Amino acid sequence: MTSDFPVLVDACVLVQAAVRDTLLRLFERRLFLARWTDEILEETVRTLQNKLGLTQEQSAHLVDELRTYFPDAWVEPGYRELIPVMKNDEKDRHVLAAAVKASCEVIITYNLKHFPDDALKPHGIMAKHPDEFLVDLYYVNGEMVIHELHQQGASLAKPRSIDEVLTSLEICQSRQFVKLIREKLQ
Repeated sequence: MTSDFPVLVDACVLVQAAVRDTLLRLFERRLFLARWTDEILEETVRTLQNKLGLTQEQSAHLVDELRTYFPDAWVEPGYRELIPVMKNDEKDRHVLAAAVKASCEVIITYNLKHFPDDALKPHGIMAKHPDEFLVDLYYVNGEMVIHELHQQGASLAKPRSIDEVLTSLEICQSRQFVKLIREKLQ
């Protein structure tokens, strides 16, 4: 099953390695179509370097990998003209503008307070926490989600079990998703 469901991924989500990896794997399998902008990636890189201590080379490698493997994820130019009419938190108006431009119905973000319903509804968009979105994806194709979680652990330089992958996701505030997967695996 594949989807043509575009979803804007906020920088705060791309910063979280475990969640990013899981989402990108499910994007590769076309359970949804991830979208972002250069501005979102610049914010991601700043956070990775300034708050998480990644080197410039490490963050540049991430951006290069995203450009190589997900070239269609970038929102086309023209979203910046929409920023002045956005009514959400000023710091994240560029995110909502990009979501509108890319015809997204969902913005995945940890910063739900920056995207109040009254600012999103006129555009037919909702904001979802990554935990909620991952649960939704499980209900779209649970077998594929579980397979990709196994693959995620197996593909690491030091392979991890699915339980270790789930623990990493749990640390990234994906508790309901982790609970659901653990229940399904029992």
